[in-house]
Amino acid sequence: MKKLFASTCLTFGLIGGASFASAAECGTVTIASMNWQSAEVLSNLDKFILNEGYGCAAEITVGDTVPTITSMAEKGQPDIAPEAWIDLLPDVVKKGTEEGRIVQVGSPLPDGGVQGWWIPKYLADAHPDIKTIGDVLKHPELFPAPEDAKKGAIYNGPQGWGGTVVTTQLYKAFEADKAGFTLVDTGSAAGLDGSISKAYERKEGWAGYYWAPTALLGKYEMVKLEAGVPNDAAEWKRCNTVADCPDPKPNAWPVDKIVTLVAKPFSEKVGPEVMDYLTKRSWSNDTVNKLMAWMTDNQATGEDGAKHFLKENKDLWTKWVSPEAATKIEAAL
Repeated sequence: MKKLFASTCLTFGLIGGASFASAAECGTVTIASMNWQSAEVLSNLDKFILNEGYGCAAEITVGDTVPTITSMAEKGQPDIAPEAWIDLLPDVVKKGTEEGRIVQVGSPLPDGGVQGWWIPKYLADAHPDIKTIGDVLKHPELFPAPEDAKKGAIYNGPQGWGGTVVTTQLYKAFEADKAGFTLVDTGSAAGLDGSISKAYERKEGWAGYYWAPTALLGKYEMVKLEAGVPNDAAEWKRCNTVADCPDPKPNAWPVDKIVTLVAKPFSEKVGPEVMDYLTKRSWSNDTVNKLMAWMTDNQATGEDGAKHFLKENKDLWTKWVSPEAATKIEAAL
């Protein structure tokens, strides 16, 4: 019995030693998970692939656009931001890149991100004259505020989102308060989603910030409002994306460039296979929409969604990884 016990311990010791050695090659990895669905599932996908395929010791840290990108640009932490909407913080990203703290290693969503102010399609169909932000501001009565129906409402995202900063600045730029509107803080991603769901169930007016790709816009048909003015990139950087800028001008949302940001120290210490994976790993908005719809329908977590994707899309993800990693990932599913 003692000999069997000793042999078993030795066997597990060898296995554990091999796992430790494998993990040591990649090392510990911190992956930022933003608090929206596509970013959540992507961070979990990266965690699973890096851990199972490349022997990393990856862990997820929860963050939002502004604090995460700022921390990476200033401190080099966390190691990876899989879905970084960098156009929301152009100066921060530029400075972090120039100072050698972060690198861009490809785009997880090459179709780009679409942000802006939206209204329900049923309302757009009933009022074909409403096509722009200015058109909405002429009709506060169609978009009643939850606390005061005499005012119109523009629904905003939670604090910490870059889109929340921009919406606040555009609210000021278009002088929505003078038009009889109030800016509604929805408090969280769930609060923002809930406000759209509630409006749809009651067929009420709703106007506010949202983005694509998302499962919610697959479930509820929404129409993106035109700004009524062209995009001014310089003005966007100068003021529309800066929270304390006092004089924002009306501007149009650009189609956002979405990249994977990696802290420079991590990119230099990790093996080339890991960086190759992070560079190749990308999926279309349509793929993500379908995955998020499955997650919503099944009340699935980001981890559940990542495993579902890996099981159902072998032809796609095996192109991102080495053959050896692919074999390990399949075995772990």
